Amino acid sequence: MKMTKLMIAAFSLLLVTACSHKTTGSGAGTGSGAGYSSVCDELQNKIGDKVFFEYDSSHVTMEGKEVLARQAELMKAHPDLNFIIEGHCDERGTREYNMALGERRANSVKNQLVGFGIESSRLTTVSYGKERPAIMGNDEASWSQNRRGVTVVK
Repeated sequence: MKMTKLMIAAFSLLLVTACSHKTTGSGAGTGSGAGYSSVCDELQNKIGDKVFFEYDSSHVTMEGKEVLARQAELMKAHPDLNFIIEGHCDERGTREYNMALGERRANSVKNQLVGFGIESSRLTTVSYGKERPAIMGNDEASWSQNRRGVTVVK
């Protein structure tokens, strides 16, 4: 029980700080200033930074397409920023299978955004498989929140 509380606290801290991380380097998308923070806030709290997937699927749902259309508009309004698309899975299945499924999910999100007119070069994908659950639990309610694609400002 103590370990679960510790994991929840650590994950909560990760969520709060996720958008405050700035990638160093040159060129667009290095994250700087108030514009970066406001885009993070808008993405997370107004537009939605997540799309959810059905069990064992990498197909973007109609609801997911609506979220991604709004994300694409935000991206068009901020052409100086780049984004990371994270693919996640629930805890069922092997690590290897879920890494591949997470990759397919991230690529589906990326392809949808490209279809909405976002340059592919602005989007990077990464799969976390089942390694970074949003919700701890062994039931459908938890699993459904872990089957997701997350868009993060790079």
